[in-house]
Amino acid sequence: MTRIPPIAAAFFLIAGSLTTGTPALAQAALTATPWRSQAAPATELPPGLDSARLLPGWTDDKGDRVMALELRLQPGWKTYWRTPGDSGLPPHFDWQGSRNLADVTFHWPTPQAIRSGDQLDLGYHDRLVLPFTAHAATPGQPVHIETRIEIGLCESICVPAQLDLAAPPSGTDHDPRIKAAMQSQSQPLPDRPACRVTELDDGMRLSVDLPVPDTGMAAIELPGHPQVWISSAQIDKANRATVEMVAPSGKPFDVDTDDLRVTMIVAPETDPKGFETRGCDPRD
Repeated sequence: MTRIPPIAAAFFLIAGSLTTGTPALAQAALTATPWRSQAAPATELPPGLDSARLLPGWTDDKGDRVMALELRLQPGWKTYWRTPGDSGLPPHFDWQGSRNLADVTFHWPTPQAIRSGDQLDLGYHDRLVLPFTAHAATPGQPVHIETRIEIGLCESICVPAQLDLAAPPSGTDHDPRIKAAMQSQSQPLPDRPACRVTELDDGMRLSVDLPVPDTGMAAIELPGHPQVWISSAQIDKANRATVEMVAPSGKPFDVDTDDLRVTMIVAPETDPKGFETRGCDPRD
């Protein structure tokens, strides 16, 4: 039987409960009022946010814009990293309102452990500055950025929210907030770890020997295969992380170990420091 990510079931449950209970709250949860980054009244913000905006950043030597999303969360609320875990909702960005934009590269700060009861996910609380590079379709011409963002904002329950943000024109100075967030990215490691791939009835199991001692939390991703669902990583006493992977076919499949990305976080609940490897070497 093909597994369904728990977060999907959780959000359907929340939506159903809100729709049948309090229509006003259901509307806020499912279609949180879109708002602009400039002069948005606090009453229009989705639950859990004090403020949100796009920091204008600067234009680099290649003609690309280096900028960031800034979220300020209310006490007790959190939002999620790109691969949050079994019960988190990763953000989704739609750039259709932008002009002279080829594509976007994110520079994710090392996430923190987010505890919800006995569950640990990866995300951010208090404040998130998420830098990104907006690559110009035509270098030398201004890059105008508008985005629609779908995110999960969670306290005791998760509220899916939609934000419409527009960036001011690019600045000239290198914003220290953006630079600090970029410096907190996970540190790349040069060596590929050993891994083991085995078949399951409806997918694959992958185990990776983590090269960073005392890894507190880990995430395993296949960036080139976003359709593959990957469970939260379980780390054993041998410092080995194991995940289960399910493709849309619900059957075993060939795992592209060259595409694998492994993020390891030391002290995720106190002072997180991240490390990252690309690819792994299969062993028997």
